[in-house]
Amino acid sequence: MNVPVVIAIVVLVCSLVALGVLAWKGRSGKRFSFDIGGAAPTASGGDATSAESGFASRIRATIAVVAVAFGAVAVRLWGMQIVDGDDYSHRAENNRTRTVTTRAPRGRILDRNGVELVTNRPSLTVVGDASVLDDEVGVRLLSSVLGMPMVAVRRKLQDQTEGAQSARAISVDASRRVVAYLGEHAKLFPGVTVEQRSVRNYPLGSCAAHVLGYTGVVGQKQLDEQGDGSDGAVTYRSGDTVGQAGIEYQYDSVLAGVRGEQVVYVDADGNVTSRSDSVEPQAGSDLVLTIDVGLQQAAEAGLQHGMEMARMGGYVQANKGAVIVLDATNGEVLALASAPTYNPNVFVGGISNDDWNQLSAEGSGYPLMNRAVSGQYPSASTIKPVVGFCALDKGVLDLSTTYYCTGFWTGFGEAFGQYCWEHKGHGTMNLETGIIYSCDTVFYEIGKSLFYSDDQEALQNKFRSWGLGAATGIDLPSEALGRVPDAAWKWDYFEGYEEHDRQWQGGDMTNLCIGQGFLLVTPLQMASLYVGLATRGTIWRPHLLKSVRAKTGEGDVVSYVPQVNATPEEPVAYFDVVQRGLDGVIYQESENMTAHFTSLPVRVMGKTGTGEASGNRDPTGWFMAIAPEDSPKYVVCAMLEEAGFGSTSAMYAVRDTLGYLYASPDTSTAIDDSGAR
Repeated sequence: MNVPVVIAIVVLVCSLVALGVLAWKGRSGKRFSFDIGGAAPTASGGDATSAESGFASRIRATIAVVAVAFGAVAVRLWGMQIVDGDDYSHRAENNRTRTVTTRAPRGRILDRNGVELVTNRPSLTVVGDASVLDDEVGVRLLSSVLGMPMVAVRRKLQDQTEGAQSARAISVDASRRVVAYLGEHAKLFPGVTVEQRSVRNYPLGSCAAHVLGYTGVVGQKQLDEQGDGSDGAVTYRSGDTVGQAGIEYQYDSVLAGVRGEQVVYVDADGNVTSRSDSVEPQAGSDLVLTIDVGLQQAAEAGLQHGMEMARMGGYVQANKGAVIVLDATNGEVLALASAPTYNPNVFVGGISNDDWNQLSAEGSGYPLMNRAVSGQYPSASTIKPVVGFCALDKGVLDLSTTYYCTGFWTGFGEAFGQYCWEHKGHGTMNLETGIIYSCDTVFYEIGKSLFYSDDQEALQNKFRSWGLGAATGIDLPSEALGRVPDAAWKWDYFEGYEEHDRQWQGGDMTNLCIGQGFLLVTPLQMASLYVGLATRGTIWRPHLLKSVRAKTGEGDVVSYVPQVNATPEEPVAYFDVVQRGLDGVIYQESENMTAHFTSLPVRVMGKTGTGEASGNRDPTGWFMAIAPEDSPKYVVCAMLEEAGFGSTSAMYAVRDTLGYLYASPDTSTAIDDSGAR
């Protein structure tokens, strides 16, 4: 039995004995006499309700009350010690102990050939206990040694994101000079030590930055939104380093590992007095991506080349764009570039306000934005092959139908005339030559016929069947959906306008047929659509994860299984005419453009596009390519914002990328002057 219980019982017994003695003495002091008449005995000096009798009753009542009170105390003490003893012991233990966690090294991220894209490196980190804050002179001296503003040192020491008893990181990647000085003058810096910690490292700098992403300390919003872990999901604690973008975010639960723990003993003021044994952290798993780092670098260089050519052509704002390379046989993303870009290493150890403001500024072109999956643009003429499928399916034309292009189309009347990009006109055109020369008149005629058909949603439904207006499902965050506009969308979108302006018009349909107007697509959606054109009807889900490596031994614990997103069906004859058109774009549309592709060892199919984007001064250039033509393996998509014609800007990005794939650099200096859209 616990000592407090014994003491309580002894006190209770003693009190009861004392009260009993007092009561006995009260009773023994009374005198009784007999009435001569033989009446019943009564207390001397009065009757049964005399003062002496009342005193005895009060004594007995007092004894009862005290007994009940002490009994209640005894019961409560028994409950606290016996019934709730474990709980109170646990609370007492918690008051004198704290659990300090240590970060687990994150798993590496590798390209498909095992090249390290993201790894960890040791970092000498100056850390300090909370008590350092109380030493004003010490903080000032530490500030001088580290070369940091004093207010910054104090802010670091006040940071409790890793726990009140955890050492606070003051300076990451401390120089050897600083480390040596702190070691030699340790007595001047009580509570300050140097630890070797593991921090994230991006050895290739900005290469594939939008694919890889970056890490940072978990935010309060992320903590508030997470579940309780009952579904098996990883739960975070304040101070955890987590993925904030890209693959680092998408597969954080795989990369994160398991934190280590150590119990420390603290005094009443929360100061650490001793430490217990620790549980070592477990490193996260390594990821293997589908990316080929050599091809990725070639795509990024090609994107820069395309933008440079555009600026040389007078498009001075051409500094934003994207290039995507997909494996047409399984949906693997072999390269994904976005410009402008950034270096994820700036986030290691915490990003400065100046760097964050620069990366978030409109004037910088929003470098953190992944334009390949989050950017939305008019598709321009790259969508025309699918428009052709719809026209053939609905019977508004057949393989022998021809149109005559004068350069100005007046199918809805002179007042509603629309120009073809070639103002001089193309002459007689059919669907195949309409694709080759990107003749707008052919597709205006298709739009007019669809507008007056009995199925005015046919084209929108065709677009959706090819994956537009929906996420591709790529394993990256923040994928945009694009937009396939229809009558219902326009009516809702223009709420507040006149009724006539809210209705779907013939001009809306003709604009949709040339990839303009309200249509919005992402570069990834268009790359996936062209995978469907390459495979004649199989659109794979684009993906970046190839496998998850085993933590011990060789091999993988998870390997990605390719998935099909859509299987749009078209007759073989329709695919034949469309693919002949795509071949003609490369080898018939412009001799100067053709000169860039004849040096390749394979034949290529492709399509140009030039889109008028809302809010941009200059048009957006597109170029799509499928190679090799006889057995498609690769789809390359390039989109350059405000870069002019696709054939004079985006084409260079695609050609340089194909040059790497086939070890055949572009040697032509010819500049396309056709203005093809």
